[in-house]
Amino acid sequence: MPLLELDVQGYRSLRNVRIPLQQLNVITGPNGSGKSNLYRALWLISQICEGGFARSICREGGLLSVMWAGLRMNHKKPLRMTLGFRTDDIAFEIQCGFPQPSSTRFGFDPEIKEESVWHGRVRKPSTTLLDRTPGITWIRDVDGNRVEYPLMLEENESVLSQLREPHRYPELFAIREEVRGWRFYHTFRTDDAAPSRFPQVSVRTPVLSHDGSDLAAALQTILEIGDSNRLRTTISKALPGRSLVILSNDSDPFQKSPRYTELTVGLQTDGCERPLVARELSDGTLKFLCLAASLLSPRPTTLIALNEPESSLHPDLLPPLAELIVNAAKSSQIWVSTHSQVLADAIQSLSLAQPIRLQIVNGETIAETEGGN
Repeated sequence: MPLLELDVQGYRSLRNVRIPLQQLNVITGPNGSGKSNLYRALWLISQICEGGFARSICREGGLLSVMWAGLRMNHKKPLRMTLGFRTDDIAFEIQCGFPQPSSTRFGFDPEIKEESVWHGRVRKPSTTLLDRTPGITWIRDVDGNRVEYPLMLEENESVLSQLREPHRYPELFAIREEVRGWRFYHTFRTDDAAPSRFPQVSVRTPVLSHDGSDLAAALQTILEIGDSNRLRTTISKALPGRSLVILSNDSDPFQKSPRYTELTVGLQTDGCERPLVARELSDGTLKFLCLAASLLSPRPTTLIALNEPESSLHPDLLPPLAELIVNAAKSSQIWVSTHSQVLADAIQSLSLAQPIRLQIVNGETIAETEGGN
């Protein structure tokens, strides 16, 4: 279910942004142009399906903080934030706004005003799978009948996150599970206390966690059931003179019978008699290993989104990173928000993917794609 279009209205600097998407998408632009806002809008859609939409808005300061604060064209229309996407077969849209004035202390909670899912590009009654308006929610069941949803819904969360009985609503459940499978990587911990710098209990890990805490297990999983040759080749290109080793405590001669296996990332370096372990690696090296683990996952997903993956990386690591990104796009749709023109150019030279350039005009993010705005 690759995304063909992303639609965001009324979210921070994104007053009205609708951009076409390809298999590989590189979002560029100067500081403050809205790259992170666009990335977070995509992430919010995933939270809509996870059931964490209201809390995510709360962590951003509440609805008052995230709503478009610029000039409004029509002051008679109520303030709304709209998030939506379109695939080749499915379209989704959700609108939220402020709740009606009352005595509640949750007055900046996002209240879902409208929510729709439909087949095709144009919404029609005959192709609508889900139609939520204030006071009533219609849904199409497994037999194709348009029925009123019988359960009470939380006003600040999507219908998709609150669905029950998958056998009755299989299409909507399939959409929800697909979106919940999207992966977002924007903060890999590389500080001195980062979990990835220390031994972690071993468990097969085909999908790296969002913060990279299970890096050693994820890399070992790739070595055992993934593309181990590409992983080793990538590391040898990016880090000349070094090779990956995953150390475990069950090979420690001083621990005869470990109760469980712990794994640690190591790099065997030319001229060193022992591997350098994760706590000795630079922030950039550790982050590059996290990026490699996320993009070489043996369990591909529909969408992988990276936000500023170039931060803290040495410039020499950007071409190998571009190669990783382009190869990952063969099995997953990729979203990359980046400040680095070097990275964007390297991706374009390998894939011919045209970057989506953002600019800010009177506080509003404008997206420029190939062929126009």
